[in-house]
Amino acid sequence: MPPQELWSKMVTMTGQTGAHATRRATTVAQLSHIGLQLFIENGFDETTVDEIAAAAGIGRRTFFRYFASKNDLPWGDFDELVERMRADLAAVPDSEPLYATLTRAVLDFNTYPASELQYHRERMQLLMTVPSLVAHSTLRYESWREVIAEFAARRLGEPVGSLRPRMIGWVYLAASLGAYEQWLHDPGSELLEVLRSALDILSERLTA
Repeated sequence: MPPQELWSKMVTMTGQTGAHATRRATTVAQLSHIGLQLFIENGFDETTVDEIAAAAGIGRRTFFRYFASKNDLPWGDFDELVERMRADLAAVPDSEPLYATLTRAVLDFNTYPASELQYHRERMQLLMTVPSLVAHSTLRYESWREVIAEFAARRLGEPVGSLRPRMIGWVYLAASLGAYEQWLHDPGSELLEVLRSALDILSERLTA
């Protein structure tokens, strides 16, 4: 399921887009959506797990069946999306250019429906500015970089832990984060346009 379908499904299953859903949350996507809305309204550090659980209509113990900690909640279905990107890249024919393929994969990974973009902006604002979330992001970014490095290593015929695949993973992450920082800084910008510009600059440098 593409990212935009996951987000649409999340909104549909909660029954509403606000934090105060009246139906019991029973999926990672639902609970993430409710928690994020509370973070936006009240602040990340000020919002407790008990408050999220209450808004979702579940108990504290049930919350921890979905997320290991409050810090994990803003990431929602990130792990599922990473695995989907891995599967999509594995299915790409060898004839497709390496960097063009990675550009398309990154753009697909970050494609969201128009109705969710403002909400996603708030999500990324949290992930990139709240100190505890910034520190927690290391493992998440590592899993994303690994997918890029694995694909690059396969195409280059090199071990995944060698320098070139490792560096390709890092530079694509850096380009993506730089684009997100620009998008957050400029409320009038379009996410995919900013990302595409950053990735085009990167591809030009890598293929020069």
